[in-house]
Amino acid sequence: MRLSFTEELARLESALQEEGDLVLRALRSALNALARGDEELADEVISFDDEVDARYMAIEEGVQSLLARQTPVAADLRLVLAVLRINLHLERMADYCVTVAKLTKLAATLPRAPALFEGFEEMGARAEEMIRVALDSFARRDLAGAESLVVLDELIDRANRRVVDQLLALGGDPGLREWGLRMLLVSRCLERIGDHAVDIGEQTAYLVTGEFREFSDASHPA
Repeated sequence: MRLSFTEELARLESALQEEGDLVLRALRSALNALARGDEELADEVISFDDEVDARYMAIEEGVQSLLARQTPVAADLRLVLAVLRINLHLERMADYCVTVAKLTKLAATLPRAPALFEGFEEMGARAEEMIRVALDSFARRDLAGAESLVVLDELIDRANRRVVDQLLALGGDPGLREWGLRMLLVSRCLERIGDHAVDIGEQTAYLVTGEFREFSDASHPA
């Protein structure tokens, strides 16, 4: 019975890592669609979210089934709860990718400020790195790796502030200002993906230490 429980937990963890790969794929596609103004690729990102949602629901149901049939000890219960919470963070990251794709479509016919896309690419690359570090730290139970997400989050926050300042400085063409407003939301989405990666790091710390603590005083709203 114990072996079966351990195997089920391992399967759930594996599914969680696969979900993370799907989120990374959605994020990269959303960034490419944004840079190119590619509405077709944006539509693919939106449709692809169904695949992420299916993986999310499978993990959710797997956790519920496991808890209904087993009574895990404290350390295993921490792992089950961490899987449940990380699953939610990944699903929300994917939702932000969908929002970026939708904003890309809404802004497709508007004039653009091409120089700003370097900032979006930097933020996107930071977000991708944070997702990888968060999931790798969780898989290896690496507390130091999880805590390193705080530094990475500060880098993405700085990039966000630079992009926002540039967007707020846009003037002249009303269409360009409208594009800037759409892009403010894009920047916010990328920044929030980083916040969710930090939240995953906090779950790793909880799993390793048995105590939940926020890595910083900054709140991470849903």
